[in-house]
Amino acid sequence: MRSPVIPKSLLLLEAVGMALLLLALLSFNQYVTLPAPFNSGAAIVGMLFAGVALILPAAVALMIALARQLAPRLMNAGSGPSAHQDKEKRDDADH
Repeated sequence: MRSPVIPKSLLLLEAVGMALLLLALLSFNQYVTLPAPFNSGAAIVGMLFAGVALILPAAVALMIALARQLAPRLMNAGSGPSAHQDKEKRDDADH
């Protein structure tokens, strides 16, 4: 099975999100002193939310790509004949 391909733009967003999370953690534990507007508690909470928001699109894209590989019939349910039609063909007494 080949690994899913994630666009480079999503990987860049994820890297920025992880950097924001790391910066918020380091600032919260006072390992790093940030400039005045970013040194408040509200700014740290904002960085946490922004970091998580930037990581989510890549995670969703990865889950969708994995679901398409693991269960292609589930993900492409509308493209082929329906399961109801297949069952009718199998149960048809005229064949």
